[in-house]
Amino acid sequence: MKLEMKDTPGQLVAALKPISAVGGNILAVIHQRDALSTAETLDVQIVLELPEGRLERLLELLREQNVGVVRIGEERLLEKRSFILIGHLMHTDLGDTVDRIDRTGFAEVTEMSLVMPAINAPSSARITIRSINIDDMKSALTILQNVAAEKDLLVIEPLEEM
Repeated sequence: MKLEMKDTPGQLVAALKPISAVGGNILAVIHQRDALSTAETLDVQIVLELPEGRLERLLELLREQNVGVVRIGEERLLEKRSFILIGHLMHTDLGDTVDRIDRTGFAEVTEMSLVMPAINAPSSARITIRSINIDDMKSALTILQNVAAEKDLLVIEPLEEM
């Protein structure tokens, strides 16, 4: 969410209180004040989690605080699971493995960390997949399992409960 507010003391707090009031959870606040700016307003970006059905009330409360909402972005990939892949990941085209999940349109590999101990030794990767819902996560896991069987990779699944 990108907010625009007056550049006066206490205005940021006034913008954050309504989020708490509707049960929201603030994940990040990006606020960089330019000391040379002569603008009377400033932009603040807030990353937050909000319970279903509370957005309209939040917008009302922000308006009451004279905080303008410039942009609202909604996360469409709500499910998140992490997996470990072990095997010759680079020799079996790790990019292809990721692409097969990303091409679905309902799931994406959003994080990856890779460990390669030696050129001919098996590698390991921790990958995080995000999907639209739990059923799509199960479908993405099936794709990952099929690719792993084809490429002789071991999948340790999932690190979180499904």
